[in-house]
Amino acid sequence: MGKRKFKVKRSLAGLGLFAAENVSEGDFVIEYTGEKITHAQANERRGKYLFTLNSRYVIDGRGRKNLARYINHSCEPNCEVIIEGSEINVYAVRSVKPGEELTYDYGQEYFKEYIEPRGCRCAHCAKK
Repeated sequence: MGKRKFKVKRSLAGLGLFAAENVSEGDFVIEYTGEKITHAQANERRGKYLFTLNSRYVIDGRGRKNLARYINHSCEPNCEVIIEGSEINVYAVRSVKPGEELTYDYGQEYFKEYIEPRGCRCAHCAKK
């Protein structure tokens, strides 16, 4: 799989990751990368870019090389996350055009704890 091109720029929710080329439904988009740490370490760090890999490990994606960290939540996402072995991969669930922000659903637990108290700022909810 070749490297995709992205742009990090302002979105409704802060910085976001935007497609710089067409992405087809089902295409691999990007891998969420970072340091593999235990859940205990993740609880100590309390970082913003922690992504649960499995019952033992969490990926701390805080490094700026991890462009996937800029993918924001959406209630109507154009991507989904699939954990494949020790990789956290993002795939398109529909076609994405250049200039469109890449999004996925962060899940109910994250939504309830972090997004709902401040109000969802995804494009779908902003239209309401």
